[in-house]
Amino acid sequence: MDLQEVIEFANQNPVCYVATTEGSQPRVRAFLMWFADKTGFHFHTGAPKRVYGQLVNNSKVEVCFFAPGPSPGTGKMLRVTGEIKFVGDPDLKKRLVDERPFLKAMGLGYKDPNLVVFSIYTGEAHFWTMENNMRESEIETVKF
Repeated sequence: MDLQEVIEFANQNPVCYVATTEGSQPRVRAFLMWFADKTGFHFHTGAPKRVYGQLVNNSKVEVCFFAPGPSPGTGKMLRVTGEIKFVGDPDLKKRLVDERPFLKAMGLGYKDPNLVVFSIYTGEAHFWTMENNMRESEIETVKF
């Protein structure tokens, strides 16, 4: 397993679940990842949302991507544990708004301070299937 395999899986299965914390309470919600590449896993959210405050207060997250298999119990999961950074690059934000027209429909432009881009830029990732269900400590991880 290598980082490229992880990147491809995430890009092919961009609906994921992002876990943050609020104080000592874990919080999880579905996200549509924007894209993954060798620099990290890239997302966006809105500054007025609670998740933004949670990320400001604790930059450590865990994300779970899942690809279902042909029958129950045959899917594959990718877990990414890492740290986020906020990305203010106006060219990247312009690309985001161009690629996701629903943001414009919501009234968000690339210069809008409520549009927040963040990336999981460092951490580790591993795949999980039922085949290694009881051998979690043996699962190979990839650091990025």
